Amino acid sequence: MLFWLLPRFSDVSIVFNLFRYQTFRAAGAVVTALLLAFLLGPATIRWLRRLRFGQVVRTDGPETHFEKAGTPTMGGVLILLSTGVSTLLWAQLDNWYTVICVIALLWMGLLGFLDDYLKVIRGKPEGLVARYKLLGQFGLGLLVGLFLLLNPISPYSSTWTGVPFFSDWMLVFRGPTYVAFVAVVLAGTSNAVNLSDGLDGLASGLVAIAAATFAILAYVTGRIDTSRYLGLFYLPGAGEMAIFAVALSGAAIGFLWFNSHPAEVFMGDTGSLSMGAAIGVMAILLKAEFLLVIVGGVFVLEAVSVILQTSYFKYTFRTTGTGQRIFKMSPLHHHFEKLGWPETKVVIRFWIIGILFAMLAMSTLKIR
Repeated sequence: MLFWLLPRFSDVSIVFNLFRYQTFRAAGAVVTALLLAFLLGPATIRWLRRLRFGQVVRTDGPETHFEKAGTPTMGGVLILLSTGVSTLLWAQLDNWYTVICVIALLWMGLLGFLDDYLKVIRGKPEGLVARYKLLGQFGLGLLVGLFLLLNPISPYSSTWTGVPFFSDWMLVFRGPTYVAFVAVVLAGTSNAVNLSDGLDGLASGLVAIAAATFAILAYVTGRIDTSRYLGLFYLPGAGEMAIFAVALSGAAIGFLWFNSHPAEVFMGDTGSLSMGAAIGVMAILLKAEFLLVIVGGVFVLEAVSVILQTSYFKYTFRTTGTGQRIFKMSPLHHHFEKLGWPETKVVIRFWIIGILFAMLAMSTLKIR
């Protein structure tokens, strides 16, 4: 919004001309999202407490989590509000990269809100039936895939995607396969972030790291000079997505102020599903779906731990009559809790690993 309103006053003062630049607006977006989260956080927590939207804790989880029962959840509304308002203020609103990211964030935010609401009303941790949740996730992916297939927003074919560490290699999908691929990426990423949301501050910190990484990638691919120098796809308009990305990162950090141990509020599926979808759709739009595996390496490890645990338990139960486990508990962060690591130590070490994955992803921009 400010991109359209303020530069017209540049004849009054050259300062207003700053609002034309993506770097300046990105700085404004991250500060705005942070301040909104800081200012609205206490009121949001009071509102959730008044509505009695308390967290339902798994009875088979670590005993240290039992005391968290009743802590306000659905705090993801604070992330949605901070990211959305900041993006509307600072981003170019007729840019398809921005529009698609905001739609993905809100779509999955509504799905997560419904899931959280059902958990609170029923008093059970299951929430929305899994098949309906998957229907909403894959539905968004199919719509995004079809839109990109029928309305390419970049000079390149929508069905092309990049391969990390290679500047002249690309993977080409057929139309229907591409749509299915987008749906899998979006559903997989939102679920992976959702699985990572099990410790105070874990998911919000990791999302802040991943979003900041994609902000840098969006900025360099949206500039013809840097993209050509680094051997990347040049995607005109992609730089605007950096503003959305830093707004998401700022909102996640602002939420972390209240979500750090001991948490005053949990994001719930409202936050984890929406932020996961936002990370996934940014990777899709930047043709960096495979780079997402590196950027979100911790999310991948968390999801893989659940898949391995479930599959191995079912296999051993079917073959021996007694289900066996690979990990003491899944997702992976609970395994380390069961080993005796304090919750804060698990969170900080996972953040460190997340930063290392982000640095590895950034290195692919030059090692090509």
